[in-house]
Amino acid sequence: QVQLVESGGGLVQAGGSLRLSCAASGRTFSSYTMGWFRQAPGKEREFVASITWSGGRTYYADSVKGRFTISGDNAKNTVYLQMNTLKPEDTAVYSCAASRSLSGRYYDRHDYAYWGQGTQVTVSS
Repeated sequence: QVQLVESGGGLVQAGGSLRLSCAASGRTFSSYTMGWFRQAPGKEREFVASITWSGGRTYYADSVKGRFTISGDNAKNTVYLQMNTLKPEDTAVYSCAASRSLSGRYYDRHDYAYWGQGTQVTVSS
């Protein structure tokens, strides 16, 4: 049974930083793509960043490029999202997801089969 457990959310002032963690268990994730998505109130879930376990290729949404960094620790089966220079518009529930799809649509939430429960990030102005 695949489990993804996020942690690290919280309340931070604009300009501050947070690091989210996603601990994965239940199978070998070497062939997976791991993604972070977020959903703000009244909005659709949107892609934030992704990383492939093999090769470590990373992709980012334009809105977070240069501010957020996704990384993975294979030994710990954990993916991180370092978020710097946070803005109020970054406020959302952030969810970790895992995909085995070979479509290349790393930004498409429908390609991800497994999801964590989410962690709230609130950025005050």
